Amino acid sequence: MDPQHILLLIMTLPFLGSFAAAFIPTRARTQATMLAGLIALFCAGAIGGLYPLIANGQVLVSTTPWLPSLDLNLTFRLSGVSWLFSMLVLLMGALVILYARYYMSPEDPVPRFFAFLMAFMGSMLGVILSGNLVQIVFFWELTSLFSFLLIGYWHHNQSARDGARMSLIVTGAGGICLLLGFLLLGHIAGGYSLDRVLASGEAIRSSPLYLPTLLLILIGAFTKSAQFPFHFWLPHAMAAPTPVSAYLHSATMVKAGVFILILLWPVLSGTDAWYFTVAPIGLATLLIGAWVAIFQQDLKGLLAYSTISHLGLIVLLLGLGSPLAAVAAIFHTVNHATFKASLFMAAGIIDHETGTRDIRKLGGLYRFMPITATLAMVAAAAMAGVPLLNGFLSKEMFLAEVLEKHSGTILDQMLPWLATLASAFAVLYSVRFIHQVFFAPPPEPLPHEPHEAPPWMRLPIEILVLACLVIGIFPAITIGPFLATAVQDMLGPRTPDYSLAIWHGFNRPLLLSLLALVGGVSLYALFGKRLNAVKTSPVVGRLKARRTFEAVIEHIVDGAGQLHKWAGTARLQPQLRALVVIALAASVLPFWLFGYSVGSKPLTPLDPVFAIFWAIGGASAIAAAWLAKFHRLAALILVGVAGLVTCLSFVWLSAPDLAVTQLVVEIVTTVLLLLGLRWLPKRRPDIWPEKHMPVRVAARRGADLVIAIIAGLCMSLAAYAVMSRPLTDSIGSFFTQNAYSKGGGTNIVNVILVDFRAFDTLGEITVLAIVAITVFSLLRRFRPAADSIKTPEQQRVQNEFDRAHASRDVGDTLADYLMIPRTVIEWMFPVVVTFAIYLLLRGHDLPGGGFAAGIVMSIAIILQYMASGTRHVEDRLMIMPLRWIGFGLLAATLTGAAAWLFGYPLLTTYFRYIELPVIGTMPVASALLFDIGVFSVVVGATILVLIALAHQSIRTPRAARATETQAGGEAG
Repeated sequence: MDPQHILLLIMTLPFLGSFAAAFIPTRARTQATMLAGLIALFCAGAIGGLYPLIANGQVLVSTTPWLPSLDLNLTFRLSGVSWLFSMLVLLMGALVILYARYYMSPEDPVPRFFAFLMAFMGSMLGVILSGNLVQIVFFWELTSLFSFLLIGYWHHNQSARDGARMSLIVTGAGGICLLLGFLLLGHIAGGYSLDRVLASGEAIRSSPLYLPTLLLILIGAFTKSAQFPFHFWLPHAMAAPTPVSAYLHSATMVKAGVFILILLWPVLSGTDAWYFTVAPIGLATLLIGAWVAIFQQDLKGLLAYSTISHLGLIVLLLGLGSPLAAVAAIFHTVNHATFKASLFMAAGIIDHETGTRDIRKLGGLYRFMPITATLAMVAAAAMAGVPLLNGFLSKEMFLAEVLEKHSGTILDQMLPWLATLASAFAVLYSVRFIHQVFFAPPPEPLPHEPHEAPPWMRLPIEILVLACLVIGIFPAITIGPFLATAVQDMLGPRTPDYSLAIWHGFNRPLLLSLLALVGGVSLYALFGKRLNAVKTSPVVGRLKARRTFEAVIEHIVDGAGQLHKWAGTARLQPQLRALVVIALAASVLPFWLFGYSVGSKPLTPLDPVFAIFWAIGGASAIAAAWLAKFHRLAALILVGVAGLVTCLSFVWLSAPDLAVTQLVVEIVTTVLLLLGLRWLPKRRPDIWPEKHMPVRVAARRGADLVIAIIAGLCMSLAAYAVMSRPLTDSIGSFFTQNAYSKGGGTNIVNVILVDFRAFDTLGEITVLAIVAITVFSLLRRFRPAADSIKTPEQQRVQNEFDRAHASRDVGDTLADYLMIPRTVIEWMFPVVVTFAIYLLLRGHDLPGGGFAAGIVMSIAIILQYMASGTRHVEDRLMIMPLRWIGFGLLAATLTGAAAWLFGYPLLTTYFRYIELPVIGTMPVASALLFDIGVFSVVVGATILVLIALAHQSIRTPRAARATETQAGGEAG
């Protein structure tokens, strides 16, 4: 298979598996495990099979056109660094999946867990394999979203909900900063392609925008990788199930920020701003994390803060800016993932088999769990940097780098001592983990009788611990080739000479390492017994990061509330006023700021008939505004008259497409507004007569009138300025010249909607679907407000009327009001449906299209509703609005995505002429399928709103609830 297709397959499979897992029965944990595990192993095998190409220095790129004019394509890129991180994500994912099979309770909905886990795996692969900056941010935010779902998986747990919310807010805010930084980075580099950015290092570092770009990108990376001062979210995320902690918070998600720093290290590092920003933050995180970990009483809390510390170590190495430090950073990233994931899994087994993670309640577990204890001890020794384990090698490289001179500042002079102190702290909390859990005398009986976990549950830990040993003893022949491939990809010609030998003689890094080992053990011997009595870490423990976070969130919420009080309103009038003022500003600013003027084309003579049309429309609009105070139904009719005049204006000005659309929209909206009138509060002219209107009300209405007049005049001026210019001066000439040659249609309006601006149309029908579902959701829960000014006798009569009509449809009364035989209305159904199909099929070349056809189809269904009520629409016509909406969105999306299969950008239209028997030559365009999707969404959305309004318009609450399920079909 072509390597490019392999990359697409690897990116697609986890998301397809996530979708499939959602349909697996809740208790079918084995099937879900096999699905997730096979996908992870298959993807790992596919990535592994590409290693010979990567080892030869190739960079595999798969590009699918999307928005090539903006340098935004769906690009996946596999190089040395991304290969190493992809294998880390996939292999660690396979081990976590096997571990989770035995860890998760039978009562847990395990398929849902694996659905979230595979979606997160796919998102991480997207971050690693993306070859486009904007695409990286998209998958970056997906990792935040799916980590939120995984952390809050046990949503009945308050701490899990709080931890998930905190992680989402912190990492999501960082993602916004990363997006801004990447936009600036792409602006500097002249494009968002990762290859172009990596080739623009000199231009980026010399740009005046380098500093804000760097700071924004660093904020994004620091929030994701839990760097000070954003580190506080990670310990609270430990409320997640242990498999989540082992995967997200040791091997994958927290490494996403590190990956970004490694990826962009060649173009962002090497400056004082990089060194004095990244190195101090990494050092502070290293020390704070190690210090707080010493005093943790929860096993996962200890491992969480140690993770923060080791992430700080990696960031510090990257901040030093030297090539050897970058090599050590990549090496320690892999080593940390192996020993930390195994420690999290061991902690999960201890919790699973004993019923507690409290270090103070544990002790002497070696007698009951010797295998698990041995595995955990080896992993903890690797974390402490004991010789012959992988952690020792990368720690020694770290100590060697901090001994080098980088800036000649006091930070350089302090680094060796502070790094040694942090290493000693790492030894201290590692020794405490081993001794307190496995050898200290148990202080009290445990909730459960401890025993070994099942062999298959221990297997992932055994594999990871074996990796710690093998890499620590034979580094050159195990991790060496893969590390060299990643380093060569990252550094290129700057790749330094380095050695992965386990013995480099007696030197200063070895001396510091031994000093840290001896110091850590000595500190535990002196103070270990006191640690169990400490409730929080001294000094740092007083800095309540969570309280600060909650206070910030509270102030943001309060500020939003105050802003809503100031800018928001429960009344519609101020909101409409704001919209009209914005339209006024939009029409005036081009003339004021940019010196726009009207065109040179002369005015055409005004036809008297056309003037009469407009006089009728204007009079209807004014009369509607005046009558709305007294009689809403009359006002609605006059609004419809104004709409019909607009329709005639479109016909007069040779815009038949707009005329058809305006006409059918007027019909549908009039019916829906008629149904919605019942929801409006009754006018109360008895409160004050018009002549005794309060001054403030009169002033408000006068101001609204002035604003409306000025806005109308200014918008007319703007429209005149556009129309009085030659056609060649506008964008319209482009569409006129290219509609047929590039879109395959002579109806320019429809070609714009389904080809040139099809992405906008796809977004618009999505919004339409959301609005319809929102309307239905609101109306199914609320009834029209009771009429507060009715007398008791009026209310009694109204109640009797409601009871009498509780079993009838609104359509019954409408048919009576129409005084048209129902048979005639029902006979109109096939005629109108045929007309809708006619408009749909002709829309690409003649006036029509999916939107107009959808509205006409809705009119046909509304006619049946008016004749026989909603039950006829639901039962006999079997209209399921949500299915229509879902089918429409799916059809439009798949039609657009099908262009990718042929190497064209998203939503590219294909057209040709075909010969049909009898009919002859006929033009065919793929845009028809997209139009069918638009048609289906419009029908579904309109009917969903109709059913919601109709069921709520006259039934009593009890009757409405009884038919609610039928009303929405599957919407419930």
